[in-house]
Amino acid sequence: MTVFFTQLADVRQFGCEIYFTGKAGSRKQSAVIERFTRLLLPALCAFAVSSCAFPPKEPIKAERIMFQWYEDAGLGTVSLSIDLSDQIATIRRGDREIGWCFVATGLEGRSTRPGSYRITEKIVDKHSNKYGWIENEFGEVTDDDASPGDRLQPGERYMPAPMPYWMRLTHYGIGMHVGNIPRPGEPASHGCIRMPKDFVPTLFEMVKIGTPVKIGY
Repeated sequence: MTVFFTQLADVRQFGCEIYFTGKAGSRKQSAVIERFTRLLLPALCAFAVSSCAFPPKEPIKAERIMFQWYEDAGLGTVSLSIDLSDQIATIRRGDREIGWCFVATGLEGRSTRPGSYRITEKIVDKHSNKYGWIENEFGEVTDDDASPGDRLQPGERYMPAPMPYWMRLTHYGIGMHVGNIPRPGEPASHGCIRMPKDFVPTLFEMVKIGTPVKIGY
């Protein structure tokens, strides 16, 4: 903070101006300036110091919305469509949209095949029989992309990947389940359709064996 005094005896602070009237250099003007300096200036300086001591906090970043659910409990058959381009699943009852969520489908080389499917199995607590990770005796992951037949070092063990709220679509192990979506809008899985953990239990209760699921671009 800077305070300027001139022969015109004006004080500029925070965009304000205070003018002392009277003949420049008069006893009255000198007394006013002295009183201002002694009483008000220290308070302004203290305010400036305190303002610097507490810098403004960074704004809170908004979290990405991963899903929305607005089921109307009306009539109609529930169906799903999964867009591989946008990595979004849309849920409908009849011709009405009742929800959507981000998904993570298969990476290149393990891509999720387009097609028309139906849910053929529902299991709340399911683990993969193809994929998992290897951890050592301290619980530290030594291989985050392992298979059951991979060689283990002394003290290591293989951990099958959990797939909660499993909804099977194919006989060769492709289905929908809770899973990590590291970059919404981009594929990330071995071929299954990963969904947000806070969304899948609701969807799991809504669908049934035979619910149609269409996957495409």
